[in-house]
Amino acid sequence: MAEKEAVFAKKFEILKALIKNSRSTVVLTGAGISTLSGIPDFRSSSGVYATTWKSYQVEEILSISFFKHNPEIFYAWAKEYWYKLDDYKPNTVHTALALLEQKGYLEGLFTQNIDMLHKKAGSRKCYEVHGSAEHHHCTNCNAYYSYHWVAPIVLTGQVPRCTECGSVIKPDIVFYGENLDGFTLSRAYEMFNHAQLCLVLGSSLVVQPAASFPAYTVHRGAPLVIVNAQKTSYDGSATLRFTDLRQFSEALEDYLAALEIRKPLV
Repeated sequence: MAEKEAVFAKKFEILKALIKNSRSTVVLTGAGISTLSGIPDFRSSSGVYATTWKSYQVEEILSISFFKHNPEIFYAWAKEYWYKLDDYKPNTVHTALALLEQKGYLEGLFTQNIDMLHKKAGSRKCYEVHGSAEHHHCTNCNAYYSYHWVAPIVLTGQVPRCTECGSVIKPDIVFYGENLDGFTLSRAYEMFNHAQLCLVLGSSLVVQPAASFPAYTVHRGAPLVIVNAQKTSYDGSATLRFTDLRQFSEALEDYLAALEIRKPLV
């Protein structure tokens, strides 16, 4: 729900100063921002995890051990949730963050989402903490396959198999029981540790280790801004908190459109 304009405007003026004064701003985004594009979230009371699928818990379907033994069940579920991503377009949050980067005010964007929408919006300094549906690999010979090659196969109800060896193809998304990418984690710890401003948009800050990223910024005394409809465990540490993603991102986009491009430090 949008905040009263007077209340929102007062807080947003403070945010403007934080953005202009920060030489190192990092952003963490979660499933909440993708709901504005029509993609169901996972952890709300009406989210994907709140229901079962053909008697299976979704978290069970998304475990690596389950995938290895039941790829046909995973792809039958994923057909509806992960292989119609071309139907969704970036929304105002994605475009505002892409503009923040283009104007020179963003050092790094870390997302818990696998939907590719940040990159579609134009973000380049984007780190996908939980992987991405954009890339797939053979579970045996490691041959590479793109989303656009795999998706039509899944949508016909088939399990995608490697053209080289015939083994099952897996999306490069981090399943339960798998480790996150070490390079992405090291970049996150580095950037959040020296960030002068941290923005968290659309994340419940529950899923680890991404939920701990803002702590590295807060512990150094740098400001934290949270934009999320539901409360988070970091709200007490936030310098600013907004509740409506659309209201926030539309105001941010308008502000950035008129803001001068920042020249890099020599």
